[in-house]
Amino acid sequence: MEEKLKELMQELGNAINESLSDSDRIAAAIGEIKRAGYDVFLVLEATIGFNKRDESSEYEGDEETEPAEAEAPPKRKFESTGKIKLTSQDQKFLKALKIAIEDDKS
Repeated sequence: MEEKLKELMQELGNAINESLSDSDRIAAAIGEIKRAGYDVFLVLEATIGFNKRDESSEYEGDEETEPAEAEAPPKRKFESTGKIKLTSQDQKFLKALKIAIEDDKS
């Protein structure tokens, strides 16, 4: 990965952390949980994707240009065995939603 992109990603992470840390609403919610006698562990996951643009499609802020027709991303191929493994939590969740599952013990 390019060094400049690493720096930009780090800056984005810092900006996200700073905005969460500075949020009065988040601080108030965490404070309420602590006052209720609980410790708080906040873990957030963000998925951020990057695609390198062609030189010809670089954004020019000063020029108005017609948007180029975007190419469709390549389609992903998935193979299914027709079976999934559910944890007991998965089963409880589905039951709570009144979703029945077939129990295949064979």
